[in-house]
Amino acid sequence: MQSNMKVEIWSDVMCPFCYIGKRRFEEAMAVFKHADKVAVIWHSFQLDPDIQPDHGKNLYEYLSERKGISIEESVEMHRYVTQMATDAGLVYHFEKAVVANSFDAHRLIQFANTVGKGDETEERLFRAYFTEGKDISDHKVLIELVADIGFTPGQVKVALDEDIYAYRVKEDIAEAAHLGIRSVPFFVFNRKYAVSGAQPAATFLQVLQQSYTDWQKDNELQILVANGSTCTPGEACN
Repeated sequence: MQSNMKVEIWSDVMCPFCYIGKRRFEEAMAVFKHADKVAVIWHSFQLDPDIQPDHGKNLYEYLSERKGISIEESVEMHRYVTQMATDAGLVYHFEKAVVANSFDAHRLIQFANTVGKGDETEERLFRAYFTEGKDISDHKVLIELVADIGFTPGQVKVALDEDIYAYRVKEDIAEAAHLGIRSVPFFVFNRKYAVSGAQPAATFLQVLQQSYTDWQKDNELQILVANGSTCTPGEACN
């Protein structure tokens, strides 16, 4: 029997809608009566796996080049997202954001998952990137950031040096492709329901309630099967 219902979230720490989606999901969880029975699992996803750190280019310029739009259009797009973030209780400073590759940040999150601090690490890295203008590809910066949540430099070194955590990042990305996930944030509830994007809290709450009802029924069935008497072909009944 599963002790908790799983909610899996594919996300990139450089995705502005992922941070907003996190807040809206948390808003739903805050009023969900069975939140203590929900296990949140963060999965890795990279929107631009080939991006190289570029301290001479701001995010407006980067998006302008990547999407083939003008700087003015890029600024306007970011202004719209900033307002969405404000409405969700977040503070975005795109003018300070550092163009960087998120792969090592994801390796750190994968390590954090193994010690029960995935959500805290995800939150810290989101804030570092969108609010504080930190370079999340810089190993020294990563060490400083997660010291706030109790990680030692040695633990961060393990996360960034051990191949297993890089493998898990790639495994998550491959699984996302297998599931047909093409954009983030992407929320999967008990491997039965999915929510794509930074949906309103009410949507998350509705799916949480439906998923939990189904999960309870599935668990009741598992208990019945586990505890019932059975017969195996060619063997005695017990």
